[in-house]
Amino acid sequence: MLVHALVSTQVDYCSSIVYQVAGVHLRPLQSALNTAARLIVRKQKYDHITSTLRDDLHWLPVHRRIEYKLILFVFKCRHQMAPSYLLMMCAPLSASDSRRHRNRAAAQGDLDVPFSRISYGERSFSVSGPTCWNALPSELKLAASTLDHFCSGLKTVLFIRSYYA
Repeated sequence: MLVHALVSTQVDYCSSIVYQVAGVHLRPLQSALNTAARLIVRKQKYDHITSTLRDDLHWLPVHRRIEYKLILFVFKCRHQMAPSYLLMMCAPLSASDSRRHRNRAAAQGDLDVPFSRISYGERSFSVSGPTCWNALPSELKLAASTLDHFCSGLKTVLFIRSYYA
């Protein structure tokens, strides 16, 4: 448990900064998680680890861990558990007065995604957070009443997307 606590906190720290970067930049983070998993389950250096991550440890891959953290921030924004400067970045579509937003997406709990003219602007929280949130199933967005219930459902959705889709 000590290995997991030390490694996962370092991998997750400021993880939203590396959202949608090239896979080559995520490999060192995934490698660190794989090494930690090998230490925990006492596997050799060159043993295959993906099945262990999936079946034994129930860990998400690094790119899904980043999505998990982003969506968790959005959930906290939606429930006023986040700092005020983040709250205004997660505006629901129903609050928008634009005609294009008066559709089914507003009723499904989707958020307004601002337009970004620059490529790295899509990695900012104001764009990436609502984008990840809107990609969730509507039943998860609308039915989650507590943080624990939402975290459990979110991990299930991301786990399925990672290993079974």
